[in-house]
Amino acid sequence: MSLDLPGIAPVLTVTELNRRVRALLENRFEMLWVSGELSNVKRAASGHWYFCLKDPAAQIECAMFRARAQFLDFRPADGLRVEVRARVTLYEPRGNYQLVVEEIRKAGLGALYEAFEKLKAKLEAEGLFDPVRKRPLPAFARAIGIVTSPAAAALRDVLTTLVRRAPMVPVVLYPAQVQGEGAGAQVARAIALANARAECDVLIVCRGGGSLEDLWAFNEEVVARAIFASRLPVVSGVGHETDFSIADFVADHRAPTPTAAAVAASPDRAALAEQVAELKRCLTRDLRRIVETAAQRLDGLARRLLTPAQRIAHDRERLAQHARRLARALPDLEAARRELERKARRMASAGRRSALDRTRHLAALRASLGHLDPTQVLGRGYSIVRDREGHVVRSGAALARGDALEIAFAEGGADVTVERTRGD
Repeated sequence: MSLDLPGIAPVLTVTELNRRVRALLENRFEMLWVSGELSNVKRAASGHWYFCLKDPAAQIECAMFRARAQFLDFRPADGLRVEVRARVTLYEPRGNYQLVVEEIRKAGLGALYEAFEKLKAKLEAEGLFDPVRKRPLPAFARAIGIVTSPAAAALRDVLTTLVRRAPMVPVVLYPAQVQGEGAGAQVARAIALANARAECDVLIVCRGGGSLEDLWAFNEEVVARAIFASRLPVVSGVGHETDFSIADFVADHRAPTPTAAAVAASPDRAALAEQVAELKRCLTRDLRRIVETAAQRLDGLARRLLTPAQRIAHDRERLAQHARRLARALPDLEAARRELERKARRMASAGRRSALDRTRHLAALRASLGHLDPTQVLGRGYSIVRDREGHVVRSGAALARGDALEIAFAEGGADVTVERTRGD
């Protein structure tokens, strides 16, 4: 806790001071390379390394934690001249100024790194690293080629992995020296030989881990040109996961280790077997469904399929049904004939009765008409008088002297002229 009073400089605790100094150092210095000689090298049980880095005039405490120390390709020792990539910091609990080391390389490797970066920039500018030109690896290689040393541990790892994953795929070894003088040229010739013989579908270029000098053959331009010119897809598996070589950038696929390169270049037999088993299960299920559907259809058709005798019996039954329906639909001719005769007799009887009734009625009408017949009235001494228009004259008041009249008697008639009229 600090006291910050007006007019008085703040008082810092040791913890606050160390924290400020640590922040100042870490913000002031970026990650940097420092050369010196190792001394007082110690490896803790936790896997961390502690040592001093010194030159004739000064020294500084250093710490390299296990997460980074596990990637060392050599064992640090007192008196060894090295170059470390580290960040400057302060160990607050003790107030020790120190370096936290991320990487260690033997002294003199700076020139190699510079050559590495120059060649990388050159080849990248020429398009050798262009992702567009990189080819996919075959899913099912007929044969797999390996460019490495027959004595390399990496070869055993690759072969073990290939036997486990794809024992059915042939392997062709193109031996080459992978370390030392002339190694790069041998690797390039092996790549060219594999392409000329065209015995495989994919080529693994690999070696195990090592220092920058050990891996330098895969940073040579001749190897990069050979990989670029290869017609076969190339998988590089050089060093450990943290190692990067020029060959990695040019190759069609970069694997972090030789074992990973074998995995990338080969099909997985177990996975393929599982896929085949799954396809078999699906095919079996589909075939069973097809067969069951066909069986159901066959049963349906079998139920509809009849023998000739069954077909005749079936048709006979259908014909009988139609005959019964036709019989129900058509009238009974005999019954109709009898009904027609019965109705004819009834009509004849009714006609006779109607004629008799009409005769009687006509006689009655004739008798009644006889009573109304004016000729019969005239026979009793009456007459009918009509004027010129033929109208019956019913009253003498309607007549005038001189009117011409017609008089009808029971027998004959006469034309008369009115001489005189009477009112009653």
